[in-house]
Amino acid sequence: MINLVQNLETCWYLSPPWGKEIPPLEVSLLEKVYVTTTKSFGYCCDVEWSAKGWSYEIVSGKDNLTVLGRELIGTGNLQLNTKEKPVFRLGELVEFRFHGDGPPARIVQGIQLICDCWFYSIEWLSPGLSEKGDKVFTSRDSIARVTDYDLERVR
Repeated sequence: MINLVQNLETCWYLSPPWGKEIPPLEVSLLEKVYVTTTKSFGYCCDVEWSAKGWSYEIVSGKDNLTVLGRELIGTGNLQLNTKEKPVFRLGELVEFRFHGDGPPARIVQGIQLICDCWFYSIEWLSPGLSEKGDKVFTSRDSIARVTDYDLERVR
């Protein structure tokens, strides 16, 4: 007998939320940027997929700003404040070591630099269905930030 719930979860985790092709980033991780809404400079330390497209976190002075790409102007200058590059890339298919009962395959939906360590955003929880069954809803709580130790490259 086919386990339809597991098949649905597998398809969900392997289907990128941005559609077929990964949209290009407006700026690179660690790039110095100008934030047009606050008229300030900072560095991109986080990029993550959101319902509105790529969301960027910018470190500007003592503040962290979360903005969309249209609010940024890249300078092309990178701040090389970390020795290590990210192990995984956006959109890469990985296996989540601590997947519980669900399928292990996931897609990297975000990369963050936190305290000189790289973290990766993946969905750890499958979506829920409304009581009427005609809508699928997700929650930001379904996204986990994990380290490269928690993930394995799909071979």
